[in-house]
Amino acid sequence: MDKKFNFNFNAKKAIVPVAIILLLVIIAFNSFTVVEAGHTGVVVTLGKVKEGVLQEGIHAKAPFVQNVVKIDNRIQKLEVSTEAFSKDLQSVQTVLAINYRVDTSKSYSIYKNIGADYENVLVVPAVNEVLKAITATYTAEESVTNRVLISEGLVTGLNEKLNSIGLYVTDVNIIDFDFSEAFITAIEEKQVAQQQLLKAETEKRTAITNAEAAAEAVKIKAEAEAEANKTISASLTDRVIENKKIEKWNGELPKVTGGGSTIIDIGDVSDNTKE
Repeated sequence: MDKKFNFNFNAKKAIVPVAIILLLVIIAFNSFTVVEAGHTGVVVTLGKVKEGVLQEGIHAKAPFVQNVVKIDNRIQKLEVSTEAFSKDLQSVQTVLAINYRVDTSKSYSIYKNIGADYENVLVVPAVNEVLKAITATYTAEESVTNRVLISEGLVTGLNEKLNSIGLYVTDVNIIDFDFSEAFITAIEEKQVAQQQLLKAETEKRTAITNAEAAAEAVKIKAEAEAEANKTISASLTDRVIENKKIEKWNGELPKVTGGGSTIIDIGDVSDNTKE
C-alpha cells in the first residue's frame, strides 16, 4: 500500500518539471523565426504591422505576441486567362504568363494595405485592364502580327500601375490568342484569295516576260537579216554579178535572141548552115 502511494506521488511530482520543460521548449521555439532565402519577414504584433521587414536569416521575436508573415520576393509567375476586344470589335481570348516580383522594402506596406493575397487583389485586375486598353488599339489580325509590341506594352502599362505599390513586372509572354470561328474562317478565306491573286499576278508577269522575250527575239532576227542583206547588197558589184553569170552558164547559147520586133531562132540558123 505504501509502495503504490509512493509511486503515484513520485509520478505527480515528475509531471510538473516535465510540463515546465515542455513549456520552455514551446516558448523557445516561438521566440525565434527563420526567414528563408528570397523572402522578407513582416512582423505583426497583436495585429499591428511593424514598419520595416526582417531580412534572410534567424530573428528573435516576442513569443505568442508577435507573428512573422513571410513574403516571397523572388520572381513569381502568374498565368492569366482573360477576354478582350480588338479595334474591329473581335473577341480575343488571351492567355498571358506574367513574371513579377515584390520590392523587399515595401513588403510590409503591401501586406498592411492589401494583405497576403495581393496577387489576386492587385496584379490580376491590372493585367485585365491594361490588356483591354492595348488590344483596343489593334485589329484582331494586327494583334496576331504584333505580339511583341503588345507584350512590351503590357510590361510598360503594368509597371506604371504597380511600381508605386512595390510590384515590378519583369516580363509578359502571350501564350495564346484565340479568336471566334467566324473570324478564323474569314482570315483563311482572305489568305486563299491573296494566294490566288498572287498566283494570277505571277502568271501575268510571266506571260508578259515571255511575250517581250519573243518580240525581242523577232526584232533581233529581223535586224540580223537586214544587216546581212545590207552586207550582201554592198558586196554585189557589176564584176561579181558577171562572174556569177559565167559560173552558172551551162555552155549553151540562148535559142532565141533579137532586139525590137525582130526575133531570130538561133537553132534554125544553125540547122540551115549545116545543110
